[in-house]
Order: sequence, then C-alpha cells, then structure tokens
Amino acid sequence: MDAVRLILASRRALAGSDETPAILTEVWQAQALAQAIGSRLAVSGPPELRGEALGLTELAGRGCGVLGTPDLDPADLRAARLTELDDARQVLLNLDVLLGEAGIALVGVASSAADEAMYWQCMEAIDAADESRDRVREMVRKLAAREAVPPEKEAISPDRGREGRGPR
Repeated sequence: MDAVRLILASRRALAGSDETPAILTEVWQAQALAQAIGSRLAVSGPPELRGEALGLTELAGRGCGVLGTPDLDPADLRAARLTELDDARQVLLNLDVLLGEAGIALVGVASSAADEAMYWQCMEAIDAADESRDRVREMVRKLAAREAVPPEKEAISPDRGREGRGPR
C-alpha cells in the first residue's frame, strides 16, 4: 500500500483513539511506520537522504521500543503493508504531521498518567517522536534544496529568454 495512504489511515486511527491503550498502540503504529519509511528511503531513496533516513529508522525504532510491542494481529500492522513510496516529499510531509500528532497524543497520556512509570515512558516516546520529526524535516529540506534550480544554472536562450519560459 502507498505510504501516504498508510499515514492517513494512521492519522485517522490515532484521532479516533480515546483510551490510553489504544492511543499507545496507535503511537506505536506511527513509529513503526516511520521506521519502515526510513528504512525504505535509506535503501532506495535519493542518496542525499540516506543518512537522515537511517537516523529516522533508529529513532523510530527507539520510539517503538519505549512503548513496547502492542498485541496486534500481524494483518493489522500498517508498516508491514508498506509497498510504495512514490513521492518522497509528500510522504515526508505527511509523516511529519503524523509524528506531531503522535507527540501531542502522548502529551495527553502523560498528563493523565496514573503512575510515574507511564509518565516517563510517555516522555521517552515524546522525545523519540520529536527527534524523528527533526529527521523528517531535515529530509524535506534536503529534497527542497535538491529540487531548487539555482538561477545561474538555468540556461538562457538568446531568442526566448530563460529556457522553456517563452519570450519576456
């Protein structure tokens, strides 16, 4: 399944979760999906993203580890359904939003935690989500820099002005 569709499904599921166990499961799903996306980008993404993508994979894995593996049927694991990562920029922009929403959900769980262990577990997971978002944002920045064509590199045609833009 396409990464953007999986991210949107995760966002809907997280938004629809109202009990702590369900919220933690959806945050874990978000981190697992971030880990899978990072792994895919590290292996087959643009070369300039590979280092950040490896970092995302590690950080998202840490986020999963802090929360512990939820009791999920393998068919319900969204990260396992990742098959397409067509537009890296769109995937990363959507992943940034998902990780932000996961962090906000964790703040809510931490603020109502019944015990100190749950509070600190949420704090660790918030840190992992924030650091994962930092990696995602850095990859978006690198993609934008790669796609930007510096003005001095644009070809100028004597009869058409800048190449491909027609007469001025």
